[in-house]
Amino acid sequence: MYHRASIRGDYRDFEDVERLINKAIGLRGAKEDLCLLKANLDFKLHRVDRVKSDLAMTPRLAGRPEGKALMADLLFQVGRYSEAGESYRELVRESPSWDNLARLAYFQFKMGDVEEAEKLYLEAEDELTAKEMRSYAWLELQRGVLDLTYGRYDAAEEHYRRADRAYSGFWQVQEHMAELLAARGEFDKAIELYGRVLARVPRPDFQQTLGELYAFIDEPTKAEPWLDRALAGYLESVAAGHVHYYHHLTDYFADVRPNGPEAVKWAYKDFQLRSNYGTQAGLAWAHYANGDLHDAIVFIELALASGVREAGLFSLAAKIYRAAGRDLESEQFRSKAAAINPHFENFHVHR
Repeated sequence: MYHRASIRGDYRDFEDVERLINKAIGLRGAKEDLCLLKANLDFKLHRVDRVKSDLAMTPRLAGRPEGKALMADLLFQVGRYSEAGESYRELVRESPSWDNLARLAYFQFKMGDVEEAEKLYLEAEDELTAKEMRSYAWLELQRGVLDLTYGRYDAAEEHYRRADRAYSGFWQVQEHMAELLAARGEFDKAIELYGRVLARVPRPDFQQTLGELYAFIDEPTKAEPWLDRALAGYLESVAAGHVHYYHHLTDYFADVRPNGPEAVKWAYKDFQLRSNYGTQAGLAWAHYANGDLHDAIVFIELALASGVREAGLFSLAAKIYRAAGRDLESEQFRSKAAAINPHFENFHVHR
């Protein structure tokens, strides 16, 4: 059920998974694999405060490679980057499985070492057997994301097509291909593909993306219904006690339908869950939208101090510094964004 929920991409499926896990633990006790599954579920749903306690339910779990991998991911999510990097490297030394290699690749990618990230993704693919086509497709998808992030559209498309051939019809590949088409300016094709994805996975974040795409091409009457649906979906999730859409609500009220106080409210909720460069940047953008330039600068500087190198992060810093009258710093960060991705101002998806 967990794997099925992951493949389907509908967060509501995870509610059934959680009930079943808790029932199984109640019947069988805190078995290692059940606790590991519980920890993975909480991590996926951004409930990072619960992950450590899930792993602690059985003493030996934290010492297993799977437990160590999850703890390394947790370190990254809470902004302890140097510790996360060393944990990933130690994992690869101890257990050079494809997924651990991919974890280290992602870390290197975020820190700007693209050459090392590409090398590690290739090593991860070499670890797979011919039967592991879904895993191969996922790795090709990550390689495509890396190329798209650096504005290498043709290379990204080739990786996405390989992923689709390996695991045909996978909606994640289609959703990323739609983003690529929109970034290239092939808007009609992107809209058609987003429609197909939404027919299968009607998530509010994808509804927001389609609404934003319509707004980007100046079709507000088509944008508004999708943006309405997205907001309704986010608020329904929050009302049910879920936290994984806090980041999207921050973006929604900071950028899509500006409402400074609402943006700051949701950004702080997300920041309190996990203080990392993403939530710090979200809080900076929310304060910017609310006209609080002092606090916007405080939090964008926290995000920049992470060492993460992303065009989106540098572009956001450029806008905040420009608004604060710090034009030299603004131009420096704008140049850094363009050096990473010359097309950084094209349509992109808020993730």
